[in-house]
Amino acid sequence: MNMCNVRWMWLLALAWTVATQVDAQTFRDRLANAREASLQPAAQPPALPEGARRLSDLAYGDDPRQRFDVYLPAQAQDAPVILYAHGGGWAYGNKDNPGTIENKAAYWLPKGYVLVSMNYRMRPDTAPLDQARDVARALAEVQKLAPQWRADPARVVLMGHSAGAHLVALIGASESLWKAAGAQRPLGVISLDSGALDVPAIMRAPRLPPLYTRAFGDDPDDWVAVSPWHQLDRHGRPMLIVCSSQRGFPSSPCDEGRKFAQKATSLGVPMQVLPEPMGHGAINHGLGAASDYTEAVAAWLRELLR
Repeated sequence: MNMCNVRWMWLLALAWTVATQVDAQTFRDRLANAREASLQPAAQPPALPEGARRLSDLAYGDDPRQRFDVYLPAQAQDAPVILYAHGGGWAYGNKDNPGTIENKAAYWLPKGYVLVSMNYRMRPDTAPLDQARDVARALAEVQKLAPQWRADPARVVLMGHSAGAHLVALIGASESLWKAAGAQRPLGVISLDSGALDVPAIMRAPRLPPLYTRAFGDDPDDWVAVSPWHQLDRHGRPMLIVCSSQRGFPSSPCDEGRKFAQKATSLGVPMQVLPEPMGHGAINHGLGAASDYTEAVAAWLRELLR
């Protein structure tokens, strides 16, 4: 091969390398921008049913992330409360991200429920255990304020999606976190396609998305402390574990849910697993839209409230 060809091949390889690095950097920049945008309040408040109203940014702590929005129905009387924790890999997301509230508000507010959507402190500054403590602290504040909203502090149900589903399941697994926050016990928990139920098992998976390492670190003792399966005891609250039957990475959430429910049965803790043939995001955004899925969740909730 002559020197001209060698030089030409070298230049092609260099151009491909530079282009690949630029494309990768551009993708990382777009991803970083999208994630940063997810932390910001929505440009427009969620649309609400007629007569409903929103109380924005009520504080349950001193940090700017320790805030929640309250969505009040037109008519409330001893109303049950849904306290919702958003997802986002323990590092991103906001209480009013588009698609988070609209369907839930449209379905439950006309039925007389109060809906509360909360923020919590995020990685890299705040570890998942302290994020769960934030949710427990928000629970205590919601119960304190509930009479002002004509709501019943004894009928607060925790709901969360993805990372938020992990946090509410952790709180519902035992009485330690909500008691330490000075809260009354939550009535129950709805976990929407949890990001992790058995944290040590996920952390030992052959392939693991980096978000898990960033969230849970490398200390096995920390994994156990934030693992709903390991923390579950006989004081656990009734739970509905919704899981995507389409998702299998880094583990099957439905397999995790069934394993969690098996332990709950042995402890006498009521727990139901609801597999849904939907993607991870659709399980959250679609809840409240007219579907058999919404009706199954609503039926579980009605039975809990009886």
